[in-house]
Amino acid sequence: MRLKEKLEARRLRSLGYSFNEIHKELGVAESSVSLWVRDIKLTSEQKLELSQKGIQKGVIEQRRETRLKNESAKRQIITDAATKEIKNLSERELWLVGVMLYWAEGGKTQRGLVRFSNSDPEMIKIMMVFFRKICNVPEEKFRGYIHIHPHLDYKKAEEYWSNISGVPLNKFFKTYRKMNPSSKNKKDNLLFGTFDIYVLSTELFLKISGWAKGIFESSHNFN
Repeated sequence: MRLKEKLEARRLRSLGYSFNEIHKELGVAESSVSLWVRDIKLTSEQKLELSQKGIQKGVIEQRRETRLKNESAKRQIITDAATKEIKNLSERELWLVGVMLYWAEGGKTQRGLVRFSNSDPEMIKIMMVFFRKICNVPEEKFRGYIHIHPHLDYKKAEEYWSNISGVPLNKFFKTYRKMNPSSKNKKDNLLFGTFDIYVLSTELFLKISGWAKGIFESSHNFN
């Protein structure tokens, strides 16, 4: 038994501290505090003070929750209004979106390989539409590749990304199941890992590169 902590707990309790306050002050379990000071009787004034503290904390917490709800509602109004500004994308708009997304997140080092990697399912969905509708990539040209931490359910991830992309599992490369050193100490917020879309096409790679270059050059006209 930690005699020093027990004696201090008893002293604080006699001054009218609550179990929770003593537990936080001394860094000991609240159950230990309860055991150590259970025979100490509080005065009527001390009980009243603790009761008022509890009411004040409840009011403060309620105000905090109300403020957070109001802030969340305000943010949602802005988001909803912005969402309504986007109508149905035209093919040209989808083409521009796809090219820029690819240039931001896609592979640019291997000329014979078009590769787009992301963990966001919405990004994968829109790029699959871009490849299918704008680039006219045949279904048999698609390949899927997953990077996932070794302790996660890779089979579930494969089913998930196959459903998202529409690429059948027999067109997937073997899933890469190793810990990325850069995310070793991070919590598992990517339960399905990261998905790569592969298209083996030198021609498409060169087209996307040319489209991106053309967009960059055209943007100079706004200067």
